Amino acid sequence: MKAQVSYQHEGERHLLVTLSGNWCGQARSAEAKKLESCIEQELRKPIKLIADESFSWDSSFPAYLLSFIHHHPEKQQQLDFSALPPNLTSLFDLATAVPRNTTQPPDSHSRFAGLKHAWDEVIDTMIFIGEMTMCSLRLFAGRSHMRAADAVSCLNQSGPQAIGIITLISILVGMILAYLGIIQLRQFGAEVYVANLVAVGMVREMGALMTAVIMAGRTGASWAAELGAMKVNEEVDALTTMGIRPMDFLVMPRLLAMTITMPLLCIYSFVLGMIGGGVIAMTMDMTPRMYLFQLLSSFTPVDVAVGCFKGLVFGWLIVLAGCQSGMNCGSSSAAVGRATTRAVVLAIVFFVIADAGLNIMFYHLDI
Repeated sequence: MKAQVSYQHEGERHLLVTLSGNWCGQARSAEAKKLESCIEQELRKPIKLIADESFSWDSSFPAYLLSFIHHHPEKQQQLDFSALPPNLTSLFDLATAVPRNTTQPPDSHSRFAGLKHAWDEVIDTMIFIGEMTMCSLRLFAGRSHMRAADAVSCLNQSGPQAIGIITLISILVGMILAYLGIIQLRQFGAEVYVANLVAVGMVREMGALMTAVIMAGRTGASWAAELGAMKVNEEVDALTTMGIRPMDFLVMPRLLAMTITMPLLCIYSFVLGMIGGGVIAMTMDMTPRMYLFQLLSSFTPVDVAVGCFKGLVFGWLIVLAGCQSGMNCGSSSAAVGRATTRAVVLAIVFFVIADAGLNIMFYHLDI
């Protein structure tokens, strides 16, 4: 039986609207439009909807009524659903229990929306840096909530598990530096100085930078996803409820692990880059003894200290980007994905800014 609407006036006080037939998926039918016009024509008279014995419905019918009320909120007080099936009225009451959100979202195309968002990001970053500093002070004072087992686990993630990819990339970067350098230096008959190029390039710049990029994409993103999932599952809130500082319990082990492993990984990268450069140099008629002699005379312990210090700073920036993105994650799976992406992108931006600043500082300090 098709959906039908019939109505009759009960005196001058009520309008009785009887619904019959199959109303499953009939939200846009002619009878639905007839029901709308019937309700709209009545200005102040109460309207009572009645379902007869043949009335059948599905979820589209209460959704249709709810949409009508949203477009005509002044009609909600006139409609009486008490004569409809109980399961339908209970479903509709549940849908209208919370008032509709009528607040307008912020204008994302505003002239100053981008500047305000960037300023908020800067403020959040500065606050997180302050909290990391306080965590470090509490650790040195012996009042931190950090567990040693968590620190060991983070050390394993940021150290031994990253050896393979760092080995491959460091050797290849050293080979690339040597290959490009020897082609240019050959024009001047100075191929022997390719060892200087590889040594200085790896120790002062490429070793720390490439190690940091690898660790940001591998470990920083992993930590952002891990903390983001904990935030979604309300585990971070549970720690706060139990009186445990989330910064101490979650961030401090990662900060300590990166502080220990990044200088060591940088030194490892320096050595492998020089070995990779030596492989190319050997194929260009340079003896191993000549390469090694020129290599050892091209850099000093100060250069090694500069590279390790850069790696240490980059490690702190990885923790800042990864943990901040994870701790400030939203409450959905999509937010975890965005936090992971943000951690990698933010870390690389931090690397470029910090590397430029450190190079300028070292230049003025004559280091």
